[in-house]
Amino acid sequence: MTLADRHALVTGGGTGIGAAIALALAGDGATVTITGRRDGPLREIASRSERIHWRIMDVRDEVMITGDIEAASDEHGAIDILVANAGIAETAPLHKITLEHWREVQRINVEGVMLSMRGVVTGMTERGWGRIIAISSIAGLSGLRYCAAYSASKHAVIGLVKSVAEEVLMSGVTVNALCPGYVMTPLVERNIEKIMARSNMDHDEALAALRDTNPFGRMIEPQEVAAAVLWLCGPGSGAITAQAIPISGGQI
Repeated sequence: MTLADRHALVTGGGTGIGAAIALALAGDGATVTITGRRDGPLREIASRSERIHWRIMDVRDEVMITGDIEAASDEHGAIDILVANAGIAETAPLHKITLEHWREVQRINVEGVMLSMRGVVTGMTERGWGRIIAISSIAGLSGLRYCAAYSASKHAVIGLVKSVAEEVLMSGVTVNALCPGYVMTPLVERNIEKIMARSNMDHDEALAALRDTNPFGRMIEPQEVAAAVLWLCGPGSGAITAQAIPISGGQI
């Protein structure tokens, strides 16, 4: 277990990609704190491993983020690994995007990542080791139809990652972004429902439309994203920083 004695914080850790990452980190020996806005999913994931603990945290709330990071550190040790995963993926064509919608996407997907990074980076640099991993998307590497707000937010995450990586060079802290393609999660399931609502497709047809964008002809599995997190946290990864790494089956 290569991550024994490490403490990882995974935002949005109750479902989907975040849950898979939390379970993988715990399986490799890390103590893991997962956060989110709903206690039910968090409790369920925490029940699967004695190494996983949970806290309610809304990444839109600066005071809550600061307090939860401090509390988690007091309870389980300083945070060595941050996986900034919490986010939303609402779709709409540009002419239907309201300013309220735009700001909410940026607030969660960009400000939430920045505040989470800010809360842990000083301690990591002082201790001389840390791993910061932000979950971006292929939408951060390219444009996706009907995803202007989301794509802009995920491009911003990559810019944030590259800038922070430059700030902490030679400190023992690495900062990277993972950019998954379409992953079958509750978030993507909601978008399938929206595709159905604006088209004549049934569920299977809408799913196939997403799946067929991947050269592999399948969706990405949450565990594949989790495996990349383990690699970035494991031995031999210290030279990997400031990168936006696609996990997309060749889609990007």
